[in-house]
Amino acid sequence: MKSLTTESASCVDEAIASEHLPLLPVVGASTQVPLVDGTSRIYANLDYAASAPALEAVAARVTEVLPLYASVHRGAGYLSQVSTALYEASRQAVGRFVGAREDDVTIITRNTTDSLNLLAGVVPAAADGAPGRVLVLDSEHHANLLPWAHGPGREATVVGIAGTVAGTLDVLATELAARPYALVAVTGASNVTGEALPLEDVVRIAHAAGARVAVDGAQLIPHRRFSLADTGVDYVAFSGHKAYAPFGAGVLVGRRDWLDSGTPYLAGGGAVRDVRPDRTLWQPAPARHEAGSPNVIGAVALAEACDALAALPDGALAAHEEVLRARLVEGLEALDGVEVVRIWPDSHDPVGVVTFTVAGHDPGLVAAYLAAEYGIGVRDGRFCAHPLLSRLGASSGAIRASVGVGTPGEAVDRLIAGLAAYLAAGPRARYEVVDGCWTVVDDTRPLLAVHGLDSLTATAAQACGPAID
Repeated sequence: MKSLTTESASCVDEAIASEHLPLLPVVGASTQVPLVDGTSRIYANLDYAASAPALEAVAARVTEVLPLYASVHRGAGYLSQVSTALYEASRQAVGRFVGAREDDVTIITRNTTDSLNLLAGVVPAAADGAPGRVLVLDSEHHANLLPWAHGPGREATVVGIAGTVAGTLDVLATELAARPYALVAVTGASNVTGEALPLEDVVRIAHAAGARVAVDGAQLIPHRRFSLADTGVDYVAFSGHKAYAPFGAGVLVGRRDWLDSGTPYLAGGGAVRDVRPDRTLWQPAPARHEAGSPNVIGAVALAEACDALAALPDGALAAHEEVLRARLVEGLEALDGVEVVRIWPDSHDPVGVVTFTVAGHDPGLVAAYLAAEYGIGVRDGRFCAHPLLSRLGASSGAIRASVGVGTPGEAVDRLIAGLAAYLAAGPRARYEVVDGCWTVVDDTRPLLAVHGLDSLTATAAQACGPAID
């Protein structure tokens, strides 16, 4: 399936409405997974919010450049020069994708968490020597909550959200008026509900109070067009593994001054101009924060994903997700005992992330059932947003379904059908908790003949991960 072109833009809504086809081809879209009844089905990946599959275009680009991989920046060899050019061109492509301003800098990191920890380390102290203050909401993912509260030279204030978008903006404005802040850190789209505050309003309120704005774009960037220049946001962080480039790269893009003057994130080769026993002269950003050998392939993959998303017709991505999300929410709300979780009922244009609870049923059991008996991948737990889940009355966890460019309508339909069958008749297989994770009793399904891996039973606990996540 080829990418949509501008000429096909007028057909986007009609095509999606009739067949709910994937918007872009992704690797593994036809992968068959074994079910506990001995049959197999094409995997219904509804866990894009955790890690999205690679675009076929990204995989092809990686295959193309791997033979050219070599050291970067200081290598005289021809392939070193090629790799350096690829790396720096990728940096520029990612910056363009998020509307970087002329004086912004793009730093290649490992992921969103890495990017936000890097930014936390360069928040300047106040003019009076007081720690640099950062204001965050209690609705944030841990990646945009924990970094600000740790380390010298900064101080975090976590404020509770209100039940509406307007009320939450008032909370921010009130706190910003009470004392000075260097930075306001907010999510671009919730990893729990897909909802968000209007960034232009956040920027207006923060800038009026003399504070900058950093956006956790992990869930925003893969789902919606975004521009630093257009919104006025000062910094944005996001991950390749959520943006169809799961090759270990992320980015921090934003204003240069803090990044040029802040303490280097890593101390090592490439970040320095000169080193002597008694002093070190550091490079300016981005090299200042990219010590060590960079992830050239990851940067190239992320740039290719950004280019592929940018090439979609205006509105195509939002239209695709709007249909899928509406179909998902409508189907879930039609089932007795199922409740869709929301932060702000008045939130505008939520992305394709939907979390729900099933009254009286453990989220882990429901997720295990959907996987084992219907070939559906969803997420269960607290989604690294423990304060938010507690606030929303789901402190014991919930179930999250998330969609993206490779999601067909059939995957959503299968989830609704599987959940309806679960509520009507319960699981067909027997399940038990092993090391905190729900697993099929005596599960003998093979792990698709992957070298070095045994049956699902032998690896279930490791695959499940921490039960409190």
